[in-house]
Amino acid sequence: MPPPPPPYGSGYGGGYGGTDPLSGMPPLAESGRRILARVIDWLIVAVPLAIIGIPFDIYERATRDGNDFGDTVNSLNGGSQLVFQLITIVAYVAYDTVMTAKNGQTLGKKLMKLRVAMLNDGSTPPMSQSLLRAVVLWLPALICCACLWPLLLLILILVDKPYKQGLHDKAAKTVVVTAQ
Repeated sequence: MPPPPPPYGSGYGGGYGGTDPLSGMPPLAESGRRILARVIDWLIVAVPLAIIGIPFDIYERATRDGNDFGDTVNSLNGGSQLVFQLITIVAYVAYDTVMTAKNGQTLGKKLMKLRVAMLNDGSTPPMSQSLLRAVVLWLPALICCACLWPLLLLILILVDKPYKQGLHDKAAKTVVVTAQ
């Protein structure tokens, strides 16, 4: 007979009356520093992608006269912009995943003296959790919701109590803390 499941409220989040998972960890990151770190990371990936995008004609739509939905679909069906979209997704997700799994810090977080930590013990997220966090962070923004997704994440980080988690943090069970 298997052992009974743990009581409600144990593990992730601590529950009412449970131990605080953040005890012994550095303080949670300030929202302003966290936002600035994300902007730095976005630029670190976006600038090389902008240069790489020139041969893929990603700027063609902006310079064409006929800029309607049919032109966009036909252009994407041409292949080069679709390939570039896939390169963009891979670049953002890979950057965030590898850097976070390495030491909990992207370059932006390192500059802002922040790091990503597992909520349950403060350790550096393993590759699987780093990948999950990066996919939830970047995929919706890069596929369909470039303006709304980052805004939703920002609002959730600002209002989430007590851990200041965005959906990407909740999915991976991580928090962003100050680095020592």
